[in-house]
Amino acid sequence: MKVGVLADTHDRLPAMSALVALMAERGAGMLLHAGDFCAPFALAPLLEPHLPVAGVFGRNDGDRQGLLGKAAAGIGVELFESPHTFEVGGRHILLVHDIGEVQSRSLESHPVVIHGCSHQRESRTRGETLLINPGEGCGWVYGTPSAAVLDLDTNQVEFLTLDGPEWRF
Repeated sequence: MKVGVLADTHDRLPAMSALVALMAERGAGMLLHAGDFCAPFALAPLLEPHLPVAGVFGRNDGDRQGLLGKAAAGIGVELFESPHTFEVGGRHILLVHDIGEVQSRSLESHPVVIHGCSHQRESRTRGETLLINPGEGCGWVYGTPSAAVLDLDTNQVEFLTLDGPEWRF
């Protein structure tokens, strides 16, 4: 099973829509978001491919009740406090906004940890744990919106970027 991975989208709807479309084209059967959607309207692009969505809150998600209400109005959208553990495709995944807020023991007890907050892309292993940060879905800080697709069967991570001039700052 493949999952699309996003974080730090910060209300940039056109970038979110383009990244979600790329993840769906790559065969993602679910979307995971590691926080900082920001406003409730920012959930709309995540619903476009009609895939299940799970996410955690980040530091800049100010209207959590609005986000929860918007998520409840959709089908297959769940939002949780960070960190949160899921079972997806038979694998335990820890979804967290700021990885620095999680104990090492918790990281080590999950085969996959998806995080955001730093806005920097990363895919590395720590012991037996695969750590993934898809980068910033918004592109506000480093200038290139990015996301990732994780193949849960092979642990392969494919980073996706929006490189055209229309996405740069």
